Amino acid sequence: MNGPPPPYVMLEGSRHGSSSDVQPPPYRRNVPRYHSNYHKRSSGKSCLRCICCCCGCHFLFIIILAALSFYFYVVYEPRIPSYTVQNLEVKSFDVQPDFSLNTEFLLAVKADNPNTNIGFTYGKESSVAVTYSDADLCTGKLPSFHQGHKNTTIMKINLKGKSEFGSGLQEALADSRKHGKIPLLVEVKVPITVVVGDFPLREFKVLVNCSLVVDNLAPDKKIGILSRNTTFDFEF
Repeated sequence: MNGPPPPYVMLEGSRHGSSSDVQPPPYRRNVPRYHSNYHKRSSGKSCLRCICCCCGCHFLFIIILAALSFYFYVVYEPRIPSYTVQNLEVKSFDVQPDFSLNTEFLLAVKADNPNTNIGFTYGKESSVAVTYSDADLCTGKLPSFHQGHKNTTIMKINLKGKSEFGSGLQEALADSRKHGKIPLLVEVKVPITVVVGDFPLREFKVLVNCSLVVDNLAPDKKIGILSRNTTFDFEF
């Protein structure tokens, strides 16, 4: 007859099953991750394609603009209008005791449009000034009008002014009048719109400088223009 089992039994594992024989899991080497340059290369190629596309569009625009300009020049044969001071009348030329000068001139300017298919519209914001030695004698404005094809128009401009002339300038002007050679400068600024057929194009500003030498500035006396030199400039 067997007796009761012992109260506590320690089981010893076999040598192969002991904790000292348990092998750790194999070492997992972290494989380095390399970021791909695909996105960078793709982005660079996209930028290059955009640049090439923009350059191509710009070049095409230049070609089209050059072709239109050539067509416009061949078909319409644009020519620059000419402006000439035809006549100058002195209505008033009064020297005041305080050395100021009251003047009134009537200026006749010839505008010649030689174009067959191009007209010009003269705007309202114009200015005309007659100066002597950089001092204004009188000022005025051009009339606003449309000049048609193959047209010559004489514009009569009334100019008035009161100038503060010092004694030195008064003496220089008196000396010029005495010798019968008075240099004057006529400055004209006028906005002009080019009209091709019936279609107005862009507006630009014409600047006309006409250097005159006249023989006298006596009121109500015929003024002889001894020489004239006209220059033009444009502002877009």
